[in-house]
Amino acid sequence: MPNTKSAERRVRSNERKRLHNRSIKSRLKSLERAYEDAAKSGKKDEATAAFQKVSSAFDKAAKTGVIHKSKANRKKSRLSAHLAAATAPKKD
Repeated sequence: MPNTKSAERRVRSNERKRLHNRSIKSRLKSLERAYEDAAKSGKKDEATAAFQKVSSAFDKAAKTGVIHKSKANRKKSRLSAHLAAATAPKKD
């Protein structure tokens, strides 16, 4: 239970921010899943478009402090490597 007026405001503010951050994280996971599905299906154009969307979303989330900048860069790097491997011509 908050003891001061400012503490009450912080409780309300923190709850709003928590819900906002949660919705952004949920969107990131959805975009990442959509990208994984497109990459697994082998459709290069769809996978590239999905990668651009998820990459942009990670950058925006890092910019606003929802996730750490290094985490966003690490995720983008791994997704990019996955895309390169999935769309590379297969050798016999």
